[in-house]
Amino acid sequence: MLLAIDVGNTNIVLGVFDSGRLTKSWRLATFRERTADEMGILVRQLFESNRLDASRLKGIILSSVVPPLTRTMEDMARHYFDREALTVDPATNSGMPVLYKPPSDVGADRVVNAVAAYELYGRANRTPLIVVDFGTATTFDAISAAGEYVGGVICPGIGISADALFQRAARLPRVDVRKPPSIVGQTTVTSMQAGLFFGYVSMVDGIVNRMRVELPSGDKAGCIATGGMADILAGETSSIQRVEPDLTLLGLKLIWERAGG
Repeated sequence: MLLAIDVGNTNIVLGVFDSGRLTKSWRLATFRERTADEMGILVRQLFESNRLDASRLKGIILSSVVPPLTRTMEDMARHYFDREALTVDPATNSGMPVLYKPPSDVGADRVVNAVAAYELYGRANRTPLIVVDFGTATTFDAISAAGEYVGGVICPGIGISADALFQRAARLPRVDVRKPPSIVGQTTVTSMQAGLFFGYVSMVDGIVNRMRVELPSGDKAGCIATGGMADILAGETSSIQRVEPDLTLLGLKLIWERAGG
C-alpha cells in the first residue's frame, strides 16, 4: 500500500493506494498549528476505522504548499508509520521538466497535477494540456506536448472572492457559491451568486482560450479540471473537457512509482 498526502492551504487530502488502485481517500481541514503527534494519531484512527492495515504500507509520498506542515507530516510519517516520506520537489524529483523560473517557486501540487494529466491524456497523443485547479487559488497550468511544465496563471479562488465581498461591502451578506436560476439576479443573494458563478465560468473560458493561443499546437490542447469546485463549474464552461477529482493523488502515485517505489 501507498499513502499519498497533499497538503493544501485549505485542506489536507490523503489517499491510500492498494495494488495501484485508490481504495480510500479523506479530506481534512488544514491547521498550521497541528503537531506531528496530532496528525499521526488522526491518520492512525482513519486507518483503523476503515480496517486498513498500516503495517502493509510500503511508502508515503507528500506534496505540500504549507511549509510549516511539511516537516510536521515528514515527522508524522517517520514516528507513526516508520517510513521516510518522499517529499515532492518540483525542481528535483517530480520526473517532469519544469520551465518555471526558478523551478522551486512553482507549487508542488501544480506539478503533481501536471504529471498526472500528461500521463492520462497527453502522452499517448503528444498533445499539450491545460489543468485548471479550483482550490484556495484557482490555478491554470500549461503542459507542452513534450511533457514539460511550461507555466501558468494564478487567480483568487472563488471562495476568497465570496469572502472578500462579504468582508469589504457592509450591506452584502455571506452567500453559498452555487449556480443561480438566471444571470440577472432579482435578489441581493442571487445577484452575488450570478457574479461569482458566471464570472468564474467566463474567467475560466477566457484564460484557457488565451493560453491555447500562446501554446504551440494550443488549438489541440485538452483541458482538465480538478479541485473542490470543479464538478460544479466545469459543466458550465465551454473549455473544460474532463473533471478528475483525484488528479493530485494519482500524480503522487505516479511520481512514487517512477522513483522506484
